[in-house]
Amino acid sequence: MLLLTRAAFLVAALGVTSGIASAQIPDGLGRLETQKVCSQCHELERSVSLRQDRDGWKATMNKMVSLGAQGTEEEFEAAFEYLVRNYPAEQVPRVNVNTATAIELEAGLTLRRSQSAAVIAYRTKNGPFKSIEDLKKVPGLDPAYIDSKKHRLTF
Repeated sequence: MLLLTRAAFLVAALGVTSGIASAQIPDGLGRLETQKVCSQCHELERSVSLRQDRDGWKATMNKMVSLGAQGTEEEFEAAFEYLVRNYPAEQVPRVNVNTATAIELEAGLTLRRSQSAAVIAYRTKNGPFKSIEDLKKVPGLDPAYIDSKKHRLTF
């Protein structure tokens, strides 16, 4: 059985807007549970925008549970399977760090809000990023983490 912490599921919610109507996410098993669990602390749009593989969704959901997401084990399991099935990693677009909004940086690169804000502030002050080395200069970003996301970046 999948051991999910409430915080991990909340992380999944980081990529989706709570204002998303029920009709805007695909029908299917786990849809209601996903809406219930993911929209407690974040917009549903933010949660589903993450587009991750199975391990990524599991880590995200565990983090959300640790942050206080509320739900039964069955609800978390249903939401997890729904997210894996409907929002897989292979559909994830690359993130242009020179044009991305804060939410796009958070969801696409799994950054914290403070890190996304730091990226935007740095590029506003210093101009467009030309390479991954430029991005690694942003205060508060771990260069090794940025290297792990290089396949997702575009400039």
